[in-house]
Amino acid sequence: MTSLRPYLVRALIDWIVDNDHTPHMVIDCSVPGVDAPGEYAGDGKLTLNISSKATRTLSVDEGGVRVDCRFRGRPVRVTAPVGAVVGVYAKETGMGMGFEPDKSEPPPEPPANRSTAPDRPKLTLVK
Repeated sequence: MTSLRPYLVRALIDWIVDNDHTPHMVIDCSVPGVDAPGEYAGDGKLTLNISSKATRTLSVDEGGVRVDCRFRGRPVRVTAPVGAVVGVYAKETGMGMGFEPDKSEPPPEPPANRSTAPDRPKLTLVK
């Protein structure tokens, strides 16, 4: 059977958003396969505001977590195996769920484009 964690994470996010709160995700940066700016991690844990207003994209599936967000105005793509997600909670109430880090899951496939900036449309001059 596939991992239950991505389904629980997505359900928690939906539940928080349905209640008009701000979803936050906590990622354990010590889990192999995490690609995130470690300088913002406190105690090796990175807390991300994953609301639609704060992120450009969010994907949670068996392949892992992928989110385009900003750190101090700089666009960054954070990727992590779903086993690195150690919590999802509502900022306003603190309600949510915690998970034990699962360091045995294989890391997600690395993205084809290793650029830290999200893909942007490119304009071409046509004469």
